[in-house]
Amino acid sequence: MAALRVSRLSLLLRGAEWEAAPRGVLAPLPPSLPRGCHHLALWRAAEAPRGGGGSAATTQGVHGHSRLLPGRGFHTSATASAAKKDYYQILGVAKDVAQKDIKKSYYQLAKKYHPDTNKDDPKAKEKFAELAEAYEVLSDDAKRKQYDTYGSAGFDAGFGSGAGTGGQQYWRAGSTVDPEELFRKIFGEFSRSNFGDFSSMFDQPQEFFMELTFTQAAKGVNKEIALFLNDTCQRCEGRGNEPGTKLQRCHYCNGTGMETINTGPFVMRSTCRRCSGKGTIMTNPCTLCHGSGETKQKKTVVVPVPAGVEDGQTVRMPVGKKEIFITFRVQKSATFRREGADVHSDLHISVAQALLGGTARVQGLYDSFTITIPSGVQPDHRIRMAGKGINRVNSYGYGDHYIHVKIRIPKRLSERQKALLLEYAEEESDVEGTVTGIANTSTGKRWTGT
Repeated sequence: MAALRVSRLSLLLRGAEWEAAPRGVLAPLPPSLPRGCHHLALWRAAEAPRGGGGSAATTQGVHGHSRLLPGRGFHTSATASAAKKDYYQILGVAKDVAQKDIKKSYYQLAKKYHPDTNKDDPKAKEKFAELAEAYEVLSDDAKRKQYDTYGSAGFDAGFGSGAGTGGQQYWRAGSTVDPEELFRKIFGEFSRSNFGDFSSMFDQPQEFFMELTFTQAAKGVNKEIALFLNDTCQRCEGRGNEPGTKLQRCHYCNGTGMETINTGPFVMRSTCRRCSGKGTIMTNPCTLCHGSGETKQKKTVVVPVPAGVEDGQTVRMPVGKKEIFITFRVQKSATFRREGADVHSDLHISVAQALLGGTARVQGLYDSFTITIPSGVQPDHRIRMAGKGINRVNSYGYGDHYIHVKIRIPKRLSERQKALLLEYAEEESDVEGTVTGIANTSTGKRWTGT
């Protein structure tokens, strides 16, 4: 076998460009060239026997891993697959999502695709491992930042974590952590234990609805509401263990709350899976709360409803050590209509009031008041009462109360009323058409019809 001497060779391998240096040592390219060159590698090439189907080459990294590269190309399918992976898409989250949402999404998907619950699905194990790989990167701020900057293709998929230029550590594409170990490490015994509820890790304030009248919402009120809330267990006082018993030191971590996990060539210190970092375990959980330290309890809470709340508006208020959301449902009023901080109502007046003017008593939000009706007022005339509206929640002052005038036309008249109206009609000069009971003669004079 004749040795093939390579004095200088440039190749593209796993998304990173390498340059062959003297004596067969591949050195990282200068910083001005494409990124991705973070490791030293040894290049060995040999010419295969002529009957062996062409030439072959072998690569060897600084970690001692060797790979036979046949003939004319390099196999980079693993890297191509990694380059296409979108860890955010795998976990079903947006790129700007918070860490707690990443953890929550991972847990939900990991439960869904766990091999133990999908024994008939051959792809479940692969999906479960893919979720672990995505979470391992996105849950670590440093790895996530590097992933956001370079993507999967920017990582070295072949040589693992190592020192790059400037001593920077680079993440290796492809997780080395056992997916099941990662699942248990993060969530401890939540996936199998009855002591506690995983949902408490993502405990969101409970939402309740409160019915309010229009006046209560406009003026504000202190109103009671009966709630069922998870609160400190009264039997164990929130400790979780049965009264009279003691917690035992965790034998997994020897009471330190941390354990060591061997993941291939790496050793990782993490929160103890057995005690979830507490250092102790309970062998006698409370018979009332079953170890969670909380029970569902009925409480009567007085809610200080602020003046000016609107239908569908939600407020957040503390109840003991908890917080709750309260959404208001405001009933419609038979008297008032609302437009922002302004209140509208109708005032029905008689024909005589409309013609001659007068006064009328109006019911407001806070009290009743008297208004003056101008003579000759027209239907739908609007009278503004400044400052008689609703308190402005997000600013100062109050809105206005607008009174819409409605003229009530009588459906029946007495004989005297009818005679007076006919007499009035005789004096009208701007009538278009005719008036029942009054007509014009051929000479243009009015006459009483029969």
